Amino acid sequence: MDLEFGRDMRSPQRDSWKTTLLLAYQSLGVVYGDLSISPLYVFKSTFAEDIQHSETNEEIFGVLSFVFWTLTLIPLIKYVSIVLRADDNGEGGTFALYSLICRHANVSLLPNRQIADEELSTYKLECSAERTDKSRIKVWLEKHKKLHTALLIMVLIGTCMVIGDGVLTPAISGLEFSLSKDHREYAVIPITCVILAFLFALQHYGTHRVGFLFAPIVLAWLICMSALGLYNIIHWNPHVYQALNPCYMFKFLKKTRKYGWMSLGGILLCMTGELQYSSKNLSRKVSTDNAGSEAMFADLGHFSYSAIQLAFTSLVYPALILAYMGQAAYLSKHHDFYSNSQVGFYIAVPVVGSQAIISGTFSIINQSQSLSCFPRVKVVHTSDKIHGQIYIPEINWLLMILCIAVTVGFRDTKHMGNASGLAVITVMLVTTCLTSLVIMLCWRRPPVLALCFLLFFGSVEALYFSASLIKFLEGAWLPILLALFLMAVMLVWHYTTIKKYEFDLHNKVTLEWLLALGDKLGMVRVPGIGLVYTDLTSGVPANFSRFVTNLPAFHQVLVFVCVKSVPVPYVFPAERYLIGRVGPPGHRSYRCIVRYGYRDVHQDVDSFETELVESLATFIKLDASYRCSEASGAGDQEEERGARLAVIGSSRASYDIQDSVQHSSATSVEMTMTTTRRRSGDDDGSPGGGRAKQVRFFIDSHVVSPEAADSKQVAEELEALAAARDAGTAFILGHSHVQCKPGSSLLKRLAVDVGYNFLRRNCRGPDVALRVPPASLLEVGMVYVL
Repeated sequence: MDLEFGRDMRSPQRDSWKTTLLLAYQSLGVVYGDLSISPLYVFKSTFAEDIQHSETNEEIFGVLSFVFWTLTLIPLIKYVSIVLRADDNGEGGTFALYSLICRHANVSLLPNRQIADEELSTYKLECSAERTDKSRIKVWLEKHKKLHTALLIMVLIGTCMVIGDGVLTPAISGLEFSLSKDHREYAVIPITCVILAFLFALQHYGTHRVGFLFAPIVLAWLICMSALGLYNIIHWNPHVYQALNPCYMFKFLKKTRKYGWMSLGGILLCMTGELQYSSKNLSRKVSTDNAGSEAMFADLGHFSYSAIQLAFTSLVYPALILAYMGQAAYLSKHHDFYSNSQVGFYIAVPVVGSQAIISGTFSIINQSQSLSCFPRVKVVHTSDKIHGQIYIPEINWLLMILCIAVTVGFRDTKHMGNASGLAVITVMLVTTCLTSLVIMLCWRRPPVLALCFLLFFGSVEALYFSASLIKFLEGAWLPILLALFLMAVMLVWHYTTIKKYEFDLHNKVTLEWLLALGDKLGMVRVPGIGLVYTDLTSGVPANFSRFVTNLPAFHQVLVFVCVKSVPVPYVFPAERYLIGRVGPPGHRSYRCIVRYGYRDVHQDVDSFETELVESLATFIKLDASYRCSEASGAGDQEEERGARLAVIGSSRASYDIQDSVQHSSATSVEMTMTTTRRRSGDDDGSPGGGRAKQVRFFIDSHVVSPEAADSKQVAEELEALAAARDAGTAFILGHSHVQCKPGSSLLKRLAVDVGYNFLRRNCRGPDVALRVPPASLLEVGMVYVL
């Protein structure tokens, strides 16, 4: 059942339309706010250059022709018709495209990859593995490792530009409102700063409430704007429709030459509304990721494709076209309008236009953390019913400070418009490049078709990109500066994180060492459950060996916990845990791999402890049945000990995520036996690796073998688990210090010794990110020499 809107499952067709209409209405307040206000400054920004109007109105008609075909080609055809279909299980945005590419080609730089991840319900491929393996493009991408890094850098460039636009859009939206010339100089900056502070103060309420607050404002604005445009067309120039002829674009460029090309940066603003981010997932309702036509795709994870398509094609697109045509009709009779007056409009409208990019920045940062490309920050889930609605306090107040600083520093919407336009068009270019790869690798279309897509839309966007870049000294330098700074932060964090993982991989201790600890004099097993956090999915981490070396004791029940990200948007609760043994049953040591998607929000520690104990109990019973079934021929059982993992489902779903029960049965558990690794980045460090050996079968948890369930060994193990749970849980985490090896380059020392350690000291630690209670925390000092 849809928790948010109380959908009655007995009337799915009628309620489906009701839900779609409600989502379309909601999208107006979040997705289309910025796009809807673009008519307020497009013509003004375009004619800000030295462009003279002639009696033939060719300049005005040329700009209108550019606006019409830009809105038609980019938002309507590229995004609504093509890019929005490149969704990742209903999720959209730059990370969704990157996730799709990584699943169809081995180009991901994320560590901890396992074959079991490919069995997730959300890890779906567009075509069979046999067909995908024959792709020459796929083989070429996988062969050249530098291309993997280049692909990630491209994604990060788009991400950084989105965040940079999150600083610019609220600032430019707040500055443009109507005041007399005498009062404007003294009042506009303070009023704008107050408006921005109020806007950011609203964010902790969540995008669902903000979306419903802003939706009626945007709806009224679109209706009034289209009505006014229709009136201007009829009253001033009914023949303005002739400007829809694309020939006027060429006439405009031919007549205005250099200044006409430079004015394209102003025309670019017509598609800097929110068009890239929505969702097929009707149970997750609201909000955000990017500005510009790009935000339709990025908000795909929060609205349905049909809702986004309905809202844009039936209301937003026609209203925008009528508004621009009405403006052109009016300007054709009033050539001196922009030189003699300011364009005034209500303050509320531009503020609404800023909402999508602010909340979108939160989603982008959360996704960057999942790729190990951003320092840890606190992520607050703002809805108990809607998955994916988040709020990040540190980012919210940092954005507010930067927005106010830009407002005070620039004081000119023209320069801020130049900066915002460059940021948006850069993200669009990145999306075009990634979508062309999706067409080839995921959709298995001919490379010629992908090349046509890239050349056609890429050439249009490259034209606008060049016009924006030429204004580098007039404000376009700001998003480049912000992007370079964010790129440096992300690359430093990602590089050092990967190097730390490789250090852990090469310094892990053997299983034999762990099993021998019980025989050593003075080693004590204390009551309780010890959760040892590590990035490794196999083996014993070095931080645990350091722990028992300094304190010769460990808990009666030992669990090595690996919290990892997988290249999917979300993981169903029934598939979140992989449980296995570390050593024989009598050692009471287990491995728990907790898998999250790039849009998942980590659960609180209380629910995690409860689900972990329940999952361990279920695993103990099922593992006993498994060992009974293989007792007749288990010659290699000892060799494979500790490599067998079980997908243990959780019945405590925090959110209503589509029909998760259809994807994973609550009464079935899949047992996966893995003895080798497949990829070079896996925990065994093997350079190549073939397909892992897997043995799978399904066991109904209600028909577990009575002999196994009632055996003395199982009963003792369950009693030990219950006693350890009652004694309490301790969380053992590594407290790391990173330093470069002697003789490292200056760049590496600056990146690691200075940059990474500064970020580590001033950002949240892993205990905060994992929501570990301070009273139960045990930190182990670790020095990483990279």
